[in-house]
Amino acid sequence: MKVLLATANQKKIQEIKDILSETAIAIITPRDLDLFVDVEEDGSTFKENAIKKATAWAKASGMNALADDSGLCVDALGGRPGVTSARFAGENATDEDNCRLLLKYMEGIKDRRARFICVIALAMSNGDVITVQGDYPGLILDRPLGTNGFGYDPVFFDPVTKKTFAQLSTEAKNQRSHRRRALLALKRHFMGLKYI
Repeated sequence: MKVLLATANQKKIQEIKDILSETAIAIITPRDLDLFVDVEEDGSTFKENAIKKATAWAKASGMNALADDSGLCVDALGGRPGVTSARFAGENATDEDNCRLLLKYMEGIKDRRARFICVIALAMSNGDVITVQGDYPGLILDRPLGTNGFGYDPVFFDPVTKKTFAQLSTEAKNQRSHRRRALLALKRHFMGLKYI
């Protein structure tokens, strides 16, 4: 089955390709089609945004389109940054800007619990939309550690490996991430069909 990844984020594309490499899904990128679709992520939930992106890209391309919306939810901040994770420190914020602002908000807070959430929407060419969710729990450190990954990976501590996601190799992160859990849920949805 051919699936268009509805994102221009090259790091996210590579991560999804790596995770889906064990399946028979053929990944197509917007660059392959020389296609760009500007979708305003104004939903109030990860699910709303994922569906909005997947359906817009499916309509523009005429293909099955897979989109994800993901972010970091911190308990002590009432679930923020949440759906605004990528623009927590402003519309043109860098990953470093977002991490710096998060750590500022977390100064003096003892409850460091957080979780990464990923909702994936697969908009099928027949109009059906399938959604799945993957979560991964962890803790927010008081300073960044590690140079791998992206987003909040340097401040997100995984209690299982005793490392931040940015200290893990790409392969190790992809074996346990919220995105992997969501993609595996999608795979289970289609279990038994020949193209998975």
